[in-house]
Amino acid sequence: MDATLLAALADPARWRLVCLLAERPRPVGVLAQLAEARQPQTTKHLQTLERAGVVTSQRYGQRRLYTLRPGPLRDLAATLNQLADTADRPGGPRETHDRHAVTLDAERRAAEEPGWADGRSFGFRRTLTAHPEPVWRHLTEPSLLARWWTPNDLRVSELVFQAQPGGRIVLEYRDVEDADSSDVVVGRAEGVVEEVHPQERLTYRMSPLLPNGERAFTAHVAFTLRPTDTGTGTQLDAHWRIDGSTVESADFIAGIELGFGQSLDKLAETLTDHAQHNPDTDTRSFPWDDSSSTSQ
Repeated sequence: MDATLLAALADPARWRLVCLLAERPRPVGVLAQLAEARQPQTTKHLQTLERAGVVTSQRYGQRRLYTLRPGPLRDLAATLNQLADTADRPGGPRETHDRHAVTLDAERRAAEEPGWADGRSFGFRRTLTAHPEPVWRHLTEPSLLARWWTPNDLRVSELVFQAQPGGRIVLEYRDVEDADSSDVVVGRAEGVVEEVHPQERLTYRMSPLLPNGERAFTAHVAFTLRPTDTGTGTQLDAHWRIDGSTVESADFIAGIELGFGQSLDKLAETLTDHAQHNPDTDTRSFPWDDSSSTSQ
């Protein structure tokens, strides 16, 4: 799409001339009268529209007629319609954003006093294609956690996960397109690992931080793993329980179901993609680096 055309049409005076020329070709003097503008100014506007390719002029005897070219306008309309269709596509980010906005509004109205969300719980279940061992590694190793532990539009920018009772947890995340980390930090949470039963059960408590550094709430998170009935995969259950909720925690709590659900979907995709691209690799283990923290 030609930016010159957009710039030309953006001016109200030039847009008025385009509307007049859509009715019929007209000379500059008549256009100036109908637009209630000075003729020299109208001439300059018409020259700009000519350079943008949306207007042509032709001399007929003693006068010059200006004519609108519909082709560029149709091309522009098609491009704008395509943009609108992209933004409005079923299942796209805008649909997700609108759905989240409804939840956000409801949670904000419910958050009238401290403790408003205490006792709330969220449950998640995913059937994964990998055996419990690689699933466990993706739940406990920072280099693998960083691949999936954020919603679709975010990325991990700092991560500490010490997979032992009393171990420290730090999760910081930014916009997925904030490659140089120049934009604001979207969120930060800190927590402590509680139970560690390899390939079976993992529990921890996690608290998102408010801008002032105080806890928004505390989530008690429990993962349970068990082999599927076929023995070829893992059933992963995750349970969240909320306490210590502040009035300011509404925005965080509104995002749990959608955000963590997307994260688990990314985990499932990560494990499936690896199995598809590495069919000869034992899916019970992954050759990635193991460390207790990562920062990006």
